[in-house]
Amino acid sequence: MPHELRSPTIFHSSQNRAVVPAQPQRISFSAVSADDKIRSNGQPETPSTDVYAVHGADPEVQAYGMAKYSRSALSMRESLAEINEQKAEKFLNTFYFQYGHRSIADLAHIAFAIERLSILAATIVVDEPRWDGQERSTRYQDFQKSGYYVPDFGDDDAARTLYRETIDHLFAEYRHFSEEMLQYLRERTPKPAEMKQEAYERTLRARAFDISRYLLPLATNTSLGQIVSARTLENQVSRLLSDTHAEVRRLGELLRRAAQEPAYNINDAKIRELLPQLADDNEALRQFLLREVRVAPTLMKYAEPNAYEIETRREITAAAAELLANAAIGDAPTVTLLEDDPLEIELAATLLYQYSHHPYRQIRDVVAGLPESQRSEIIELGLQRRGRHDEVARAYCAGQRFRFDILMDIGGFRDMHRHRRCVQIVQEYTTAHGYDEPAEIADAGLHGRYQSTMERARENAKHLDTKIPTQANEAWVGHPPVSPDERSQYVIPLAFRKRTLFKMDLAEAIYISELRTGVAGHFSYRNVAYLMYEAVAQKYPALAKFFRVTDVREPVDLLKR
Repeated sequence: MPHELRSPTIFHSSQNRAVVPAQPQRISFSAVSADDKIRSNGQPETPSTDVYAVHGADPEVQAYGMAKYSRSALSMRESLAEINEQKAEKFLNTFYFQYGHRSIADLAHIAFAIERLSILAATIVVDEPRWDGQERSTRYQDFQKSGYYVPDFGDDDAARTLYRETIDHLFAEYRHFSEEMLQYLRERTPKPAEMKQEAYERTLRARAFDISRYLLPLATNTSLGQIVSARTLENQVSRLLSDTHAEVRRLGELLRRAAQEPAYNINDAKIRELLPQLADDNEALRQFLLREVRVAPTLMKYAEPNAYEIETRREITAAAAELLANAAIGDAPTVTLLEDDPLEIELAATLLYQYSHHPYRQIRDVVAGLPESQRSEIIELGLQRRGRHDEVARAYCAGQRFRFDILMDIGGFRDMHRHRRCVQIVQEYTTAHGYDEPAEIADAGLHGRYQSTMERARENAKHLDTKIPTQANEAWVGHPPVSPDERSQYVIPLAFRKRTLFKMDLAEAIYISELRTGVAGHFSYRNVAYLMYEAVAQKYPALAKFFRVTDVREPVDLLKR
């Protein structure tokens, strides 16, 4: 059997004393314990390192077992053998909640399925720096029958009708453009003789979906899976419960409940099938195999709306509205590599940025013109409500050398949003920045129809802005009121542009530029990634040779992925 290490000590010579060798020698170090075998010469044998995967422990029990390494010499096998749910709960209540050792929750990882939520809500759910998961792809799946989210319009039937008509029209156009673009691509790209018909159709349909996705509204239902630590989950649930969108708050409640209620057991049906064959009337075995597992009942019980986030959003939104009230949204290119700013200016500008629709440079210029005392007030707004256990807001992750202010279509943003090694400061959805149109749409003779669809969605979103039911605000006592554009955001197609601040180091700038310019990628983020590379190359010419990017100006064979 593999040897288990207990109470390791360090030795580096006989008699545990340093010996000065006659000639230079390499001295090796190894861990030994009281149970290690002793050679005939009196020296302990080198123990074997034990490495094993662990399976079958409930997440909170596993977290307790991992945490015990800090205070106990027991092996993981020994720790898990003596732990039960009650001991784990007591331990977590003491060390996690009372003593504030939050890193313990990093040791419990949990898988969740979140199905039939809107694309809008999905982008908020996954907006976590420490998040792993996967969402339905608009490239490989047909969203015609996905359905869509309908927010509460109270007794305003006219607004609800307008909303449904807008979404239904966008879905009808999505179907039309999917088929039209597929036919256009067939005519433009003949099937090679050596390529199977099935592969040909699958590849072209994916390319057609790359274009037709621009018509999908943010209300479109999607699904995602995530694997997160309990600590990330607690932060995520708290953040979702603090959101202004009712759908997102509801998702926070559902996630919290899913962590506390019995989890789905993939083996349940098979166990029930096999139990009669394994033992007769063995109730103990039956109860053990069919026991209900709750993945994080203790760690999630105090996940609540975050007053720090709610109040800070309210106050900085008001400050941004006041400071930028007379400033029209300035023009800005798709990608802007920002200049280095003094830290105080960067912090104040970033705080205001996330609660406006203005370019960063425009906000920075306003902030730079303020008295130092007023800049300090803005910075303080983002911290003054912070509680004892609150993490500092993301806007304070400052000082990165490479900061890109990016304005791109929502569909492309969803792809770029997956890069979690950088800091992302995200602005709200809006129609104020206009929309993108893939070149193939005009080539296929569909420009007029596309433009008409986008303008209709924009106009209807504007009308829905004014149709927010007052009872929605009254029902959420103690929280910020529903923003006037909350419901209208759902009818915005993915073609409309969204602004996000991406802050990163050089390694991440290289990674994104290289990965996202690849020929298999979507043309939207390919262009953005190449512009990021060009901006860095212009500012730091000596670094350009280290970027192994693909030139997006070169023609692409649609059938080679």
